[in-house]
Amino acid sequence: MPKLLKQTLFIILGLVIISFLAMFLMKKNTKKHSPEDTITHTAKDVTFTVFYNRPYKKGREIFGNLVPFNQVWRTGANEATTFTTTKDIMVDGSLLKKGTYTLWTIPNPKSWKVIFNEKEYSWGVDMNGIPKRNEAYDVLTVEVPVHPLLNVVEQFSIYFENAKNFTILYLAWDRTAIAVPITL
Repeated sequence: MPKLLKQTLFIILGLVIISFLAMFLMKKNTKKHSPEDTITHTAKDVTFTVFYNRPYKKGREIFGNLVPFNQVWRTGANEATTFTTTKDIMVDGSLLKKGTYTLWTIPNPKSWKVIFNEKEYSWGVDMNGIPKRNEAYDVLTVEVPVHPLLNVVEQFSIYFENAKNFTILYLAWDRTAIAVPITL
């Protein structure tokens, strides 16, 4: 094998290794600022699991600024947020079949659209910061009102609460919360 070809292959291999290391370090560093979390909730005989990354407010203006109004948000940071249900459910009166979905939102001052998308994405945005969601895979979109909060929620939070005949999926950050009703 000619010397020039060996050197070229060695340089290419080195660049590939450096690229993988850089991506690994970048992901690790972003996780430090927006740690991942998995929430599992059981109501009756249905289990819900949400995987998401939890950014902090850090004194920033969140909705309408960091998270623009009327634009798709990956609903957290880093990877796209996923929502899994072990059985078919009704989300705000509409059927969502059992399975795993990516969860996207379109925040607005008075209401949010909550979108369940059947495609899984390795990262929530592309290199330009544009959400990777492909609308063709949307299976359900519901619109729910915003609930202003008196106290600031410093770290983005997703959680569930059981009510008498239904479960509520909450998303809260800064002084904003939304409640998505789920009937089993």
